[in-house]
Amino acid sequence: MEKEKVAARNYRELIVWQEAIKIAKQVYELTGKFPKQEIYALADQLRRAAVSVPSNIAEGQARKSPGDFKRFLHIALGSLAEVDTQLVLAQEFGYLRKEDIDPMDEQIQNLRKKLYALINTLPSTTNR
Repeated sequence: MEKEKVAARNYRELIVWQEAIKIAKQVYELTGKFPKQEIYALADQLRRAAVSVPSNIAEGQARKSPGDFKRFLHIALGSLAEVDTQLVLAQEFGYLRKEDIDPMDEQIQNLRKKLYALINTLPSTTNR
């Protein structure tokens, strides 16, 4: 990650936030194909997890503390893992096809790598 991207004045400038927004949008589009009985179950959980990723990136960056930012990036990683798992479940349940989630899988893996790279550029905190 470039230093100027870490020190972005606005979370919207962060590539990781922009990519997380794209993933959340795609999740909303894909879950629109789910059966009606899943709207308040797996679809809702998947949407919440997807929205949580860019939301935590934004909240962490807005805190202006490297320690807080790092903590929220870890939370975003957890939410991203939820999205990944729930997409696999949606395929297993027959709500999505492999062709639906393969492009998402690549995007999720790329975002995960970028989040870890960004975390590694932030200074370590010793005492909290």
